[in-house]
Amino acid sequence: MEQLKNNTKSKTWHQLNYRKRLKVEILHNEGKKASEIALAVGCSKRTAEREIARGLVTVRHLKHDAIAITACVPLSKREYKETHQYSADVAQAKADEASSLKGKKLKIGNNYEFANYIEEQVIKHKYSPYATLAQAKLDNMPFANLVCVKTLYNYIGNDVFLNLSNKHLWVKKHKKRRKYNKVRIAHNNIKGRSIEERPKEILTRQEYGHWEGDTVYGKGKTCLLVLTERKTRKQLIFKLKARTQAEVKKALDKLEKRIGAKAFRDTFKTITFDNGGEFLNQAEIEKSCINTKLNRTTIYYCHSFASWERGSNENQNKMIRRFIPKGSNIASYTDKDIRAIENYMNNYPRKLLGGYPPNSLHNSPHATPN
Repeated sequence: MEQLKNNTKSKTWHQLNYRKRLKVEILHNEGKKASEIALAVGCSKRTAEREIARGLVTVRHLKHDAIAITACVPLSKREYKETHQYSADVAQAKADEASSLKGKKLKIGNNYEFANYIEEQVIKHKYSPYATLAQAKLDNMPFANLVCVKTLYNYIGNDVFLNLSNKHLWVKKHKKRRKYNKVRIAHNNIKGRSIEERPKEILTRQEYGHWEGDTVYGKGKTCLLVLTERKTRKQLIFKLKARTQAEVKKALDKLEKRIGAKAFRDTFKTITFDNGGEFLNQAEIEKSCINTKLNRTTIYYCHSFASWERGSNENQNKMIRRFIPKGSNIASYTDKDIRAIENYMNNYPRKLLGGYPPNSLHNSPHATPN
């Protein structure tokens, strides 16, 4: 298709700057016409007229001369006259304000329902911007596809929302990551089965049933045993009276009795722990409490100072800290509170699961997100 009316020349016009506006002020106050000002400044006559109109201000002057003023003319008898003058400062301020308003209009417009939903999910329910939009899609909200995640982050950073700002976001986007250079052998757990012996296919996260474990603790003896499934990020949290081997075994025994020995073996094919003292009784943790002749799972241990080898579990612990800050007394949290945190995490939309929560996948071990 041929375009008959086209122009390949670069633009020759440019906006007036403050220096040229000062020149306009001097010439206008000298009584020069718009055409003369345009010629001196280097713009069209119409541009000069619009610029003068933008910066025009009203100035009041006394009609009395200097002698009359020194004669102390009463204020009630003083007379004033008004003139219109161009002010470069006023014109520049208006130009700056207009420039700040440039750009695309907000996609959310006056959609207060959308704004209230975003604020409630991020502030009250502690959702990330991505999880908030993913939840909106799961809830079939009419505005679910109104903005993308990056746009939502931009809106929050630019204070578009009335009550929501960056201070409500838990993890900053450009947070520096730790560097892991060394891998150390745990000298207190020489006999433990190292993660180096773990089958390589577990790294692919294609099979359900491989877990990572850790304890979360605070003030006092009470702590939490946290288990994270590597494929679906399914979360299990158990409240322990103390960080001891006996309490860890007791929690796993209770779980095995509840779901049955076969279901436990199918669900917990392997568990990868750190080298904490509460996990060092490998043989006791692996042994079934129902059929003591069989093992119920296989335990592996990470290297020392290599928490990234249980990265999924570590990230889940950060989410727990949103509800149980460091230094808190976990004994003050009821079993109902712990279950609420567990349910929250298992129903939290995950980007790595395509916006679905772990609970939508764990019931079908071979399911994959759309």
